[in-house]
Amino acid sequence: MAKIKKTIRKIHVKADLCNGCRLCEIMCSATHSTPKYNTINPARARIQIIRDPLKDIWLPVFAGEYTPAECSGRISYEIDDKTYEECAFCRAVCPSRGRFVEPDSGLPLGCDMCQSDPTLETPICVDWCIRDVLTYEEREVEVEEADVKLEEMKVGLQSLANQYGLNEIKDAVARMAQQS
Repeated sequence: MAKIKKTIRKIHVKADLCNGCRLCEIMCSATHSTPKYNTINPARARIQIIRDPLKDIWLPVFAGEYTPAECSGRISYEIDDKTYEECAFCRAVCPSRGRFVEPDSGLPLGCDMCQSDPTLETPICVDWCIRDVLTYEEREVEVEEADVKLEEMKVGLQSLANQYGLNEIKDAVARMAQQS
């Protein structure tokens, strides 16, 4: 198999620097509003600050993938004399909480790293972070071409499973196999 270059995009979070200004939420929601910059609604942001002002806890969390089932973990972590619930670190959009869900439609939101806006070189939350809590990294790695195709296929199948259900996909594949 041939090796191809794949771009890896990642936003790093330095939680101990966050002061809870929420500018990242504001700019994310403004960028993703329709028309662009027309409204500011932090409930539509793909980044949200998990906060407990009395304990001085501010933790930026990005929206991740949708999961149809909630997890069973409910562990607390103590970091630098601050207590965090396990869900605070979770990026998944799940049914057990209302985080990262479009307020009007109820559809899950996912961080696209502002790739939907070709005028932005880096995600807008990183550009507007005044304390450098958020930093952006983009690097290229060499991967097998088959691995990229397999990953793309997994994303497509997951999308179909979310929309139609796994049993419907199994039935469709079985019918296709019989026709071959």
